[in-house]
Amino acid sequence: MKDKISLTDKLATFDEYWSPRTVAQLNDYDVMVVKVKDEFVWHKHDDTDDFFLVLKGVLDIQLRDRTITIGPGEMYIVPRGVEHRPVAREEVHLLLIEPTGTPNTGDAKTAAPHKTA
Repeated sequence: MKDKISLTDKLATFDEYWSPRTVAQLNDYDVMVVKVKDEFVWHKHDDTDDFFLVLKGVLDIQLRDRTITIGPGEMYIVPRGVEHRPVAREEVHLLLIEPTGTPNTGDAKTAAPHKTA
């Protein structure tokens, strides 16, 4: 890296929800920011865990048997193969870290295209 990265500045460059933006790469992982609101689709990742760190707002991560609620400065990792659905009642800003190329829906056919911020 040549310089530090402001996540706030990167988040200010776009308005779309559920469309992660890569801000850096760490080994074979993408470090991404995303804005979310309302419900995402139920999905799972067979090959990787799913990492969520809330920067702003409150996120519910619905699992089939319970809901995990995380706020600013809190994180949760959904284990690989576990079906889940993120839900944000109001706009939430997240930091995501996942293997490069991981589809956000768990299925490349329905995933949002990878973009850079």
